[in-house]
Amino acid sequence: MQTVSDEDLLTRLARGLAHEIKNPLSTMAINLTLLEEEFTRAGADDPRSRRVTKRVNTLQREVSRLEGILDDFLHYARGGLVNRQPGDLVALVREVLEFMDPEHRTHEIRVLSDLESGLPLVLLDEGVLRQMVINLMVNARQAMPGGGELILQVQRVGSRAQLVITDTGVGMDPEELEHCFDMYWSTKRDGTGLGLSTVRRIILQHEGTIGVISEKGRGTSFTITLPLVQEVTGTRDVETPEDDSSAEQEDDHE
Repeated sequence: MQTVSDEDLLTRLARGLAHEIKNPLSTMAINLTLLEEEFTRAGADDPRSRRVTKRVNTLQREVSRLEGILDDFLHYARGGLVNRQPGDLVALVREVLEFMDPEHRTHEIRVLSDLESGLPLVLLDEGVLRQMVINLMVNARQAMPGGGELILQVQRVGSRAQLVITDTGVGMDPEELEHCFDMYWSTKRDGTGLGLSTVRRIILQHEGTIGVISEKGRGTSFTITLPLVQEVTGTRDVETPEDDSSAEQEDDHE
């Protein structure tokens, strides 16, 4: 007879509840969009119509915010579903950099990379890890509202691949640093507090480690290590990397 652990049961219940909430939210979003379109087509410009349109827009924003919270929650609840295969971490990081390039240019973020060529393959779930790297880059961009530098380094360290993502943004104070991986802890106005806890969970499920150093007003640096599949030597292509951080917190689970 197959048994289900309490954690698995809670995860299933949470996912089911989130889906039950998400479905009516999607219906509300569709109907609010249709209502807005009706007012636009009618061309009504009297004070009452403008007030109604403004309230519809407010509801749309709130529905969108709730959908974002549910998406984060579902992503966290699905965190246990990883399918690791031998993959190229450097190629994955390059693809994400190319994908994020327009956003970085728009926000005046200069990207510096130091990616080791010939790096052995890494055991990873490509889709899950790509989204995790994107999330860390988005966090870095949000920490640099006036622009700055984003520095990415990938290198071999012993039997592991090491990925370092550094920004020159607002940084974290000691309390923020202490709690940054905690569930539901966030200093962002619309943050869910699940982003970095999901990142940590994904890394641990890849049998990796994650650490963070940060200083308020100077920036933050995340260091991730993942196990290599094989051992081969490599050479490096370097593009003016920098490293500038001070306060440190590490969470190693090897």
